[in-house]
Amino acid sequence: MPELIRNRRVESDSYEKVESLDGVSDIADIIVSPTTLAAQYRILEGRTGRLGVWMETSDAPETIAAYLAQLDLVVVYFPAFADGRGHSIARLLREQYHFEGEIRAAGDVFKETLFYLSRCGFDAFVLRPGEALEDALAGFETFSEAYQASVERPSPLFRRRLMGKIGSEPLS
Repeated sequence: MPELIRNRRVESDSYEKVESLDGVSDIADIIVSPTTLAAQYRILEGRTGRLGVWMETSDAPETIAAYLAQLDLVVVYFPAFADGRGHSIARLLREQYHFEGEIRAAGDVFKETLFYLSRCGFDAFVLRPGEALEDALAGFETFSEAYQASVERPSPLFRRRLMGKIGSEPLS
């Protein structure tokens, strides 16, 4: 089984990305495209395996909004490091659509991006080939504090200081 970083730990990944539901076991954990999700939803909702959806950074979160309560996972694929649209997708899923399932970053994801991705709402990461998962865990500790508000910490640093909450929150 492939491995990934989930909740700041290296874990095995049971999900398989599928293009078609033909021959897929009812108990398998699968990832489908938004198009397959919409077209095959009646079949997918009757399965016992976990369900995820694969989003490109060009996909809009509202296309899957009606299905979020039934999804366990949303994978956002970053084709290039410089494509920041995936950050917005994660924030929208967490803040506007209140998605509480796993949001996974995949594609051009590496140690130096983990801190920023986690601040946007990602909690799982499939790193690009050649990246050592154990070494990449240090990426979460790149900074001890952040000034801006985020999904992880809705209050900015100045507000936390005013409220006396510095030190009472876990550091990112």
